[in-house]
Amino acid sequence: MSFNTSSRQLPNTDGAPPRDEPAPEPLADADAAPAEGAAASGEGEAAAEPEAEIPPSDATTPAAPTDGTPSLPAEDDPAGTPPEAASTGPKTPAGTGDGTTLTEAEDPAEAEEPVEVGAGTDPAAGRAEGPAEGGADAPDTAVGDGEEPPSGATPVRGRWRGWRGRHPAAARTLASAATVLAAALVLFALLMPSQSDRFRPAEFLRLPVEAIFGAALLIVLPRRPRTAVAALSGLGLGVLTVLNCLDVGFHEYLGRGFNVVLDWSLLGDAQAYLQDTFGKGGALGIAVLAVALVIAVLALMTASVVRLGNLVARNSATATRTTLVLAVAWVVCASLGVQFTGVPIAAEHTALVVQDRAKRVRNTLRDEAEFGRIAKKDTFANTPPSQLLTDLRGKDMMITFIESYGRSAIEDPVMAPGVDATLTSENDKLTRAGFAARSGWLTSATYGGSSWLGHSTFLSGLWVSNQQRYRTVTAGDHLTLPGAFKKTGDWDTVGIMPGIQKAWPEQKFYGIDKLYDSRDLGYQGPKFSWSTMPDQYALAAFERLEHGRKHDKPLMSTIILTSSHQPWAPIPRTVPQDQVGDGSVYDAIEKAGKRPGDVITSSQKSKEEYGKSIQYSVTSLIDYLVRYGDKDTVLIFLGDHQPMARVSGDHASRDVPVSIVAKDPKVLDRIADWGWTDGLRPEHDAPVWKMSAFRDRFLTAYGSTPHP
Repeated sequence: MSFNTSSRQLPNTDGAPPRDEPAPEPLADADAAPAEGAAASGEGEAAAEPEAEIPPSDATTPAAPTDGTPSLPAEDDPAGTPPEAASTGPKTPAGTGDGTTLTEAEDPAEAEEPVEVGAGTDPAAGRAEGPAEGGADAPDTAVGDGEEPPSGATPVRGRWRGWRGRHPAAARTLASAATVLAAALVLFALLMPSQSDRFRPAEFLRLPVEAIFGAALLIVLPRRPRTAVAALSGLGLGVLTVLNCLDVGFHEYLGRGFNVVLDWSLLGDAQAYLQDTFGKGGALGIAVLAVALVIAVLALMTASVVRLGNLVARNSATATRTTLVLAVAWVVCASLGVQFTGVPIAAEHTALVVQDRAKRVRNTLRDEAEFGRIAKKDTFANTPPSQLLTDLRGKDMMITFIESYGRSAIEDPVMAPGVDATLTSENDKLTRAGFAARSGWLTSATYGGSSWLGHSTFLSGLWVSNQQRYRTVTAGDHLTLPGAFKKTGDWDTVGIMPGIQKAWPEQKFYGIDKLYDSRDLGYQGPKFSWSTMPDQYALAAFERLEHGRKHDKPLMSTIILTSSHQPWAPIPRTVPQDQVGDGSVYDAIEKAGKRPGDVITSSQKSKEEYGKSIQYSVTSLIDYLVRYGDKDTVLIFLGDHQPMARVSGDHASRDVPVSIVAKDPKVLDRIADWGWTDGLRPEHDAPVWKMSAFRDRFLTAYGSTPHP
């Protein structure tokens, strides 16, 4: 027979006020120890209530009702439990199912502060108004084997509590590990650099001021505001971490940080590049993994800050002292400029990153309006056709961009030997064919990618350094180099662009009459990673479709060669010109080449294969010129940008080589005062211009009269 005391007593039925009688004295022969964790009573005095003795089966004490109705002890029964004792007496801990009891939550990170019940307060009501179940401060109640989880608790939470009750040491270890991991994640996010070359241990041994202010704020806030602030702060820190990761990637590939206003469209280009490099399945897998990582970062960072917020609130005294000590240490280190291996100990990295991002957003929005005004001004906008390019009349012009052909190809110790040898041998080939060349340097508006920014900068004479500027300039009527030749009426303008695989409305802006993209060149061979066709084939198609035909006017051709596009695997090889055909000859070459995965993960291999791709592109172009060029052919060729940082090196310049090649000596005489180097290889100290300066210098050198 069992004896139950209820926390909720029935009201007196006779209308008499409840008796104020003392708690019964413990029986002399009671052998049970007082229960641990007795609740505070009345005015806060600790009253240890003895465990009630179970009467023998033949006692006259009324049995507890079996229908769930609370039992009412008889007033004259000395063994009965008075109302006060029933509500404020000791609580018997929940069993674990194996005969043991739990006296407190085993996870210190989730333990609840005791709730004091004041005098005259209904204890049952006080408990009902406690923290909501599942809240940050909700007390944990162990659930034993065979017991039902508490009302409102999920089965998973109930099983976790049961496991924690059976394995308290392991539970405490896991809780401590979770807290340490949360602190580590938050510190990593607060101190994370935005460039890969800055990841070093000293960066993560600093004292972030943001953590100190955050801890101080969470200590003083009540529970609900604290939880909300912690969750929002964690989410914001997660977003900042994702943006920092994008910064790392953009610096690695494009030599600049991620622009939160303009660069989202580039993620689609990145997906297309991955698909060309790793196939549809590989690209999809990478995309899914990236999305999963973003969600995981946001969720983990939010949970980490909430957990740490609850921890400092439960241990407010210790947290306050620690925060004050760290604040003093930060001020001292900042005032004295204390450093560790050259890195300041007192850090305000996150605040500076946020300020920098805000500044970049403001500058981007301001730049849009400012560039719109600049693009409307044109030194040669009103020059009559008869006064444009008078010294090049009758010449077949070719402006050719070689993908990723940068200064590093000529000067880096790994790539330079092979590339310089190719430039020397190709220059000798030109000389034997009666051509001459002059070369210099141009500083590109882009780096590592976004080739269209380099193309538009060179052809328009405007510094087109971001996507917004590109959209602005291509939506206008600023005069381009192909447009200048077209404006004279003495040239037909043609574009050979194997990298374009869809509609290209910019054709009108550039002044190109006839465009041949990847779908128009008749190629039936394999793709070489991103490149849709080998450069040798693209040039052969140009000869077959346009240059080799009879024309009433000379051609002004804009050609984009793509074989040197990353990831530089596989790389095509030159074949005898009469075997090029429809490109099927390249099947065996593509299959025998290296795979992107063999190259892209190694800086050394990337450099070696990049150098080979530049050699191939330059050789293909000079072979074409020697074979099909004549006394009226003028070739301008250049790189659109440097290769990515893994190849060009950290903090490499944005310089690219540019060369002008012609048989007619008068063509090169016109640029004698430019100070360029003879031959295809510019000297290290040859003049360096901004790429946007070339258009006006070129137009002026060849007889164009400015008319703003």
